[in-house]
Amino acid sequence: MINAPLAIDVRQGAIASLGSVLADRRIANEGRIAVAVGPGQGSQIAAELDLPHCEVFKVEGGSVDVATELGKKLRSGAYEAVAGIGGGKTIDVTKFAASMAGIPMVAVATNLSHDGIASPVSSLEHESGKGSYGVTMPIAVVVDVDYVRAAPQRLVRSGIGDVVSNLSAIADWELAGREQGEPVDGMAVTFARTAAEAIVNRSDTVDSQEFLTALAEALVLSGMAMSVAGSSRPASGACHELLHAIDQLYPGTSNHGELAGIGALYAYFLRSKYQGFGGARMNEIRACLHRHGLPALPGDVGLDEEQFARAVAHAPATRPGRYTVLEHLALSDDDIRRSVAEYVQTNDH
Repeated sequence: MINAPLAIDVRQGAIASLGSVLADRRIANEGRIAVAVGPGQGSQIAAELDLPHCEVFKVEGGSVDVATELGKKLRSGAYEAVAGIGGGKTIDVTKFAASMAGIPMVAVATNLSHDGIASPVSSLEHESGKGSYGVTMPIAVVVDVDYVRAAPQRLVRSGIGDVVSNLSAIADWELAGREQGEPVDGMAVTFARTAAEAIVNRSDTVDSQEFLTALAEALVLSGMAMSVAGSSRPASGACHELLHAIDQLYPGTSNHGELAGIGALYAYFLRSKYQGFGGARMNEIRACLHRHGLPALPGDVGLDEEQFARAVAHAPATRPGRYTVLEHLALSDDDIRRSVAEYVQTNDH
């Protein structure tokens, strides 16, 4: 059974549909609705909604503590549903809180920075860094392209890196299937691959209305792939192991989507160098990152080769039990350093 959103609305002016979505009797019989808003455009959107009986909660930050506190408020208020309006942190907090309260959640995205819009995973900060938590995916997704355009363009572009990294995650999953006998869900792979293929070779950019719509749909489709798989497997492999390692070792280096793009490019370099395939795909991903002004090398995000090599060595520890090209190759520290130097030389153009 596919756990898919009840409604997906991606277009200009889509925010106007939120009232009717929340009024759907399948979501809230009595109309007791809560709205969680982030510090950016969320408050502006909430003020413009025609929802006179809802209660608005401000979400500051993206931590487990913030999500737990919101969950307690939702539960004690006996709300029937909650809408999370904002960027990735706000939506992740609201997904966690809704699952904690046992109520449906509607995701209203104000940027397209990563595939958490419709995924069954919340990425939240805690005392030791950041963790991923299984949650119920949103029952509906609303993406108003007008508000996306108003978001910082860097956040919009970063979603491209996250979607394209699906290609690397799928390659890792299929590797785990061959080498470890791990079950691979064909439908989840199809969803994740379709999302990535819709973006990786497009010639237009985030300045295009059509591109933004395609990116939003691809991010939602990635979330559905994870729901089908019952895990983040179709969208998270060595690429995400590496980004989580960078987050842990060098907090604040860059955002999720940008690091996912770099991780995917490096993982395909490893496949090309040590496994004899993936060179063409590596070139496609590199061209995509360059086309959209996304970082491709450690230096692009302020890391030197030694720091990046340290992150590569640490990466498998961020996802114990997940088998990717990193675990498969099990390179020594010296081999990792050499591979990073060659990766930089190969892609520095």
